[in-house]
Amino acid sequence: MRLPLTQVPLLLLSSALLVSTCASQLFSQEPSSSLIQADADYREGVAALSRNDLTTAKSKFETVVKLAPAAEQGHSALGAVLVRIGQTAAGITELQKALSIKPDDSSAQMNLALAYEQTGSPAKALPLFAKVESTANAERQPLPPYVVAAYIRALAATGESTVAISKMKEVVALDPHSAELHDELGSLYAQARDWEHAEHEFSEAIGQNPGVAESHLHLGFVLQAENKPGAANEWIKANDLAPKDAKIALTAGKALADAGRDEQAAPILEQAHRLQPRSPAATYQLALVLQRINRVQDAIQLFKSVIEAEPRNTEALINLGMALSQAHQATDAVPYLQRAIAIKPTDATAHQDLAAAYIQVNRIADALAELKTALKLDPRSPQMHYDLGVAYKLEDDAVGAIPELETAEKLNPSGYEPAFVLGQLYMQVARYPEAAQQLEASLKLHPKNGDAWAMLGSIYNKLDRLPEAVTALREAIKQLPNQADSHLILATVLMKQNQPDAAAEERKVGAELMRNHMNLQRAEVATNAGKSLLASGKVDDAVVQFRDALAFDPNYTDAHLGLADALAKQGKTIEAAAERAEAKSRRSSTQ
Repeated sequence: MRLPLTQVPLLLLSSALLVSTCASQLFSQEPSSSLIQADADYREGVAALSRNDLTTAKSKFETVVKLAPAAEQGHSALGAVLVRIGQTAAGITELQKALSIKPDDSSAQMNLALAYEQTGSPAKALPLFAKVESTANAERQPLPPYVVAAYIRALAATGESTVAISKMKEVVALDPHSAELHDELGSLYAQARDWEHAEHEFSEAIGQNPGVAESHLHLGFVLQAENKPGAANEWIKANDLAPKDAKIALTAGKALADAGRDEQAAPILEQAHRLQPRSPAATYQLALVLQRINRVQDAIQLFKSVIEAEPRNTEALINLGMALSQAHQATDAVPYLQRAIAIKPTDATAHQDLAAAYIQVNRIADALAELKTALKLDPRSPQMHYDLGVAYKLEDDAVGAIPELETAEKLNPSGYEPAFVLGQLYMQVARYPEAAQQLEASLKLHPKNGDAWAMLGSIYNKLDRLPEAVTALREAIKQLPNQADSHLILATVLMKQNQPDAAAEERKVGAELMRNHMNLQRAEVATNAGKSLLASGKVDDAVVQFRDALAFDPNYTDAHLGLADALAKQGKTIEAAAERAEAKSRRSSTQ
């Protein structure tokens, strides 16, 4: 586990006199008053440093550098303090000055190596670490563990995984009970994709100290990489061990979400969001999960807050547009998706989602234009070809639709949707053998499609493939028992097979379903009229409409509820309560 720069101990020279050093460098003359003052300030800086008074130490070392710019100790000490207080760039400059004056200053070498490694320049750090290690070996002095760990990380970051692991194993051997060192070694194995050894080391770290959240987090990722069970449990355990650590919660929640466990991820990401409500990363990950688990309105608000903080976040803009379309607010979705495209015009997904929004608001021509642009950006995408084919179909343009759907089918032979839509199109243009072939292919991939079985049965009837038509239509009726058409077509097929009694029974069922459907439509019309009248204050007229609706379909719960509202406005509370109870009862009986 990496220490931030502000927690890394400083390695400075002892309070050796600057006076003698500088005097030997400057013409063998007696030390000046400025050098004597520099020496005093240096001593005071070292004393301040020993009591962790970094402000005083910085001030004193700055004075030393001004009074004795040729003395490497001042630059070395000031550089180390600047790095410690977070002024890394300035600190690196001072440490570089120290080494330009005295290349073998081991303190400056060590501090500069640590600064390079911590700031993402491991290649610059490596030669300095090598010199520090060489000096320590010559003096038979071990390097501090945090220096060794940084050296090893630099090796790993530059591709020297084998050397890094070898060195880390030596460190672990010196302190085999250190959970932190086992975790570091496990991380190195994981970087090298040596999952077996990584799992062993993370497990060992947990054995030494089961309360370290990071080790559980790391073990979870390794188990996932190995396709072993238990990864999710480790991520959840990590979050349980560090309930106030927003970083752990975000990492664990995102890992669960990426593994397809949105229901488990949601509460953890909500926790991360509570801990860091201004974090766009936590907000965005939570929004993605809520969008997928159908908490779309909550997701929309979170996406909006991300965009408020990061107006040029194209992914957030695209997902907000998609969420608004999911919520049937495509008119609001369009400008967000247009913004995403303005920022990143090469994003094919943005064009695709904008097309979907356009289709929802019946702007088919605009949708076609967006999908054509998307295809230019991603010409091998089966989904893009499929979407373009469907858009053409909405325009009743079979000539444009068929080649796109055929391409989608070739690019993704395992997808059932292109074949299903092709079957519909071929049926519309009376290419029945091809329609049957496509629907058969679609149903082979996805047999739970009652509409496809119904169409296939109808096509078989046209082709006089009567036994196959019966089989297909009976499967359609099994999957969609309330559709009248399948019963009526089946009746026709049975008559061709000289089964008049069976045909009559199917016609009877079909006629009853048609009556029920017509009555439902009438009930819907009357109920909507009642709601409109009730909203305009015409309560008595509304009651009449709701009662008419229930005469058409006594099971229509919206009519019962509307009548209850109207009766309540008339002061008939008992009757209103009875209607609400009836609505509840009928809804339960149909579930």
